[in-house]
Amino acid sequence: MIERDQINTRYKELYGQDPDVIAKSPGRINIIGEHTDYNEGFVLPTAIDKAIYVALGKRSDNEIHLYAEDFKESFQTTIEEIAPTQISWPNYILGVVNQLLERNLTISGFNLYIDGDIPVGAGLSSSAAVECAVGYGLNHVYNLGLDRVSIAKIGQLAEHTYAGVKCGIMDQFASVLSKTGHVIRLDCRDLSYQHIPLALGDYEIVLLNTNVKHSLASSAYNDRREACEQAVSWVQEKYPTVKSLRDVTMEMLDELVAPINQEIYIKSRFVIQENIRLNKACEALIQGDIIELGKHMFLAHDALSKEYEVSCEELDFLVDQAKLMDDVVGARMMGGGFGGCTINILKKGAGQHLVSRIAPAYQEKFNLELTAIFVATDNGTQII
Repeated sequence: MIERDQINTRYKELYGQDPDVIAKSPGRINIIGEHTDYNEGFVLPTAIDKAIYVALGKRSDNEIHLYAEDFKESFQTTIEEIAPTQISWPNYILGVVNQLLERNLTISGFNLYIDGDIPVGAGLSSSAAVECAVGYGLNHVYNLGLDRVSIAKIGQLAEHTYAGVKCGIMDQFASVLSKTGHVIRLDCRDLSYQHIPLALGDYEIVLLNTNVKHSLASSAYNDRREACEQAVSWVQEKYPTVKSLRDVTMEMLDELVAPINQEIYIKSRFVIQENIRLNKACEALIQGDIIELGKHMFLAHDALSKEYEVSCEELDFLVDQAKLMDDVVGARMMGGGFGGCTINILKKGAGQHLVSRIAPAYQEKFNLELTAIFVATDNGTQII
């Protein structure tokens, strides 16, 4: 955690005055439910105790002054000249400003300082946290009257338009709307949601970062998406009310997709079954049964690896190793795949043992360092 005083002091060094507001927006994990979001299915994320911090202050002109602590880099523009830049990091901020202007909301120039402790490249959605912290902070400073769901949507559109990433809504939604000790069962079709208790009790969550990102990720994502859309189009020929895989039953798949293309059948079947696994995981959480939750996580990883084929050798190795430990009740790859982290639920206090056991074997096999990230749930975006 980065202290408020530290952010305040740094802002004052840069801009010669105290900020009007400091907003904190967290990264996120997803307990179960991968590749369901773009199929209008369900996801089960929650915020973690790693966050992006944004300090903001109004200016008397229309200039925008930005400073990113991570890059030790500043950037300037004006409200009138807002446009995507060749430098990556300002786009996550400017994209939010652009979305506010698109809604005819009135803001002036401002000074902004950004820092954070979300590990970059681990798949914990630092970009969504940036967008949500900026949106929440500007909403507060300029009294824009935006609710939390609107701020999440603005963050998503900022990423689409300025960062050029056609992400789903899960990351921003989790960053803004999470509650400590709970997960969000989010319906990606209509954005209805329910907070479900995550009573870990004698268990804890540890992420193991592979420290790899394979180049397959973006092309495979597009291929999977196209396969799902193709399955839907075949089903629609007989069932025109079907809009996405969310509406498709196993019987429909067996009848209308399996005879045409086995590959597309397997990929679309995964999505339907992942939604079922997620709902069973929610039932386990409501019962307070963490061991049952863990079983569904193991099953999800197996399906992500063998059926949806978005895992990689490094991720599979980490899950296989975790399975060998009695203290681990569930583990799976988390995120889009081909790198990033595994999420592990294990007996409280066993995390260091897990790391010390797996890290040397991982280093020997892949010549890569294994990084452990210990996380707890946290509240969504707030003013500190």
